Amino acid sequence: MKKLSARFLLLLSLFTGSFSLTAYGQTPQEYAFLGLEPDIITNYISPSSRKLGYIRVTVELMIENVDMLEIAEHHMPLLRATTIEIFGQQPEEKVKSLTGREDIRLAILKALQDHMRKETGATIIKDVIFTKYLAQG
Repeated sequence: MKKLSARFLLLLSLFTGSFSLTAYGQTPQEYAFLGLEPDIITNYISPSSRKLGYIRVTVELMIENVDMLEIAEHHMPLLRATTIEIFGQQPEEKVKSLTGREDIRLAILKALQDHMRKETGATIIKDVIFTKYLAQG
């Protein structure tokens, strides 16, 4: 009996959630995700010249609309190069700290949006997500 009532509540919440979006005249946003394949692997600036640090990051881009996915795929070399360039300019303390990681993510997002705005007239990229983040150095 508890399973039946839990399923009913789940179904009811799903129905009312989708109903509330259409009741206000809004349609749910259809985001697309595009991975920068293969992973970004690059060096970063370390304080000593004897020690070489590197980073490996899996980056996913949230695209504003499914229809814009093909445009983003067309500009993939520019998106990858920009991401690699930004990571390569970062100091070790920024790469290894959580707040620094967020600063890097926001810098990449802004740079990618600026490039896409110049190339296409629209920002296209809604967000940048790091799904794997490994730093060694």
